[in-house]
Amino acid sequence: MRDNNKGFTLLEVSAVIVIIALLSTIFIAGYREGEKQFALKRSAHQLAQSLRKAQGMALSSQEYMGKFQGGYGICFQITPLSEETGKYTLFVDCDNDNEFDGSYLVCKNCLGTGCISNSASEKIEDFILEKRIKITNLIPSSLEDTLCITFTPPNPKVTILPEASSASITLNFKEGPGKTIYVNKSGLIEIE
Repeated sequence: MRDNNKGFTLLEVSAVIVIIALLSTIFIAGYREGEKQFALKRSAHQLAQSLRKAQGMALSSQEYMGKFQGGYGICFQITPLSEETGKYTLFVDCDNDNEFDGSYLVCKNCLGTGCISNSASEKIEDFILEKRIKITNLIPSSLEDTLCITFTPPNPKVTILPEASSASITLNFKEGPGKTIYVNKSGLIEIE
């Protein structure tokens, strides 16, 4: 007599489960790495857009506190080990020294013949990079690990401090390849 019971053996079912688990693990690992690279790309493009925003503000001779104060720039600092995420600052250069003076009160509201007593910081906006993305390298870099790029109207003139003909800002996760943004004296901004 012939057995008409059809089905899978325990060995066959176990083999299929192992194969599915292996493929799922490979897919999830690749997905996480792709997610990190995409976050790194987004942060690099955000940084380049911030530089272009400062450049555009200088080209349009945008007023700050009712008066043209000077150029506009971005100041970077290497992310300290104690911080999980990097940040940088868009600033108005009120005192025309081509660098961000922190929260010192230097921008005055001078309309007409006199100055009003209220003053403000040079800081316009802080930009925070995506989670776990840091500024890992600045070229050129000062002793304080800072770099300021300022655009001054009308052309706009590009000033890089510390003094150099070009600058690069490298963003990275804790491990793996990073993204570098380059800026030269003629105002060209590139991502590599």
